[in-house]
Amino acid sequence: MAARIWKYRVVYTLLLPGVLWYITFAYLPMGGLSLAFKTFKANLGIWRSPWIGLENFSYLFRDAAFWKALWKTVYINLGRMIFQFPAPIILALLLNEFHSKKYKKVLQTIYTFPHFFSWVIVASMATNILSLSGFVNQIILFFGMEPVNFLGESRIFIPMLYFTDIWKYAGYGSIIYLAAISGIDTGLYEAADIDGAGRWSKLIRITLPSIMPTIVIMFILVSGSLMTIGFDQIFNMSNAAVKDSVEVLDMYIYRITFQSAADFSFSTAVSLFRSIVNMLLLLGANKLSKMMGGGGLMG
Repeated sequence: MAARIWKYRVVYTLLLPGVLWYITFAYLPMGGLSLAFKTFKANLGIWRSPWIGLENFSYLFRDAAFWKALWKTVYINLGRMIFQFPAPIILALLLNEFHSKKYKKVLQTIYTFPHFFSWVIVASMATNILSLSGFVNQIILFFGMEPVNFLGESRIFIPMLYFTDIWKYAGYGSIIYLAAISGIDTGLYEAADIDGAGRWSKLIRITLPSIMPTIVIMFILVSGSLMTIGFDQIFNMSNAAVKDSVEVLDMYIYRITFQSAADFSFSTAVSLFRSIVNMLLLLGANKLSKMMGGGGLMG
């Protein structure tokens, strides 16, 4: 074993920083999860704080605000899976249809660039463009119509969350699918051309089935983060008018930790519950993928 490690020492050396990072920031902090079963006392620290068992979870499941936040999380993030998940796939398929490589690269750059904006910048842009005194409403007023409160009505605000998320991430996410498309055997398309197949037929019968394993893997990964995605966006874009309608679990955890009497034990219990649900969803999506004949993310 030692001789094998020495033989591939360069590879192990390259892996070492990543392994150390995960140990330091992902595995060692797991010890803090024991706080979910304790009453945290700052003067005693995590390890010496008194053990209370499942009392935090008992209170959690009796909290009406928790169930409301859980429902909002599922409702909003299921919408993300329905409307946002297909966006990078569709964009990748559309970009793949361009024959001009130069034009295709220009579009890729334009669509990918928003990914590098922070949600602070995106929220500021959305406010300047969509607020009651913003650019869009100025145009609406110019034509004599009533202004629309895009950022102050929940029935409009939640679709705006989907729209801004697609604008920010679809271009970057399409890179994965474009890479998968580039790996398709060109002989399949040549054979389809000989058979007289059109673009639509090649898309449905060759391109989509060929990238389906990639789509399945990405779907499994998204399913495993159903309880967590969207905090940065909602935190920066929400306001007092829509606060209650978009309080997802992450916002609930933030509120009980930093905006009220801090209860670190209780917020840790909520975070642990959220992580367990995410894990179960990940395993469930992986199992469902295998039952439907696909290749799962895990063996």
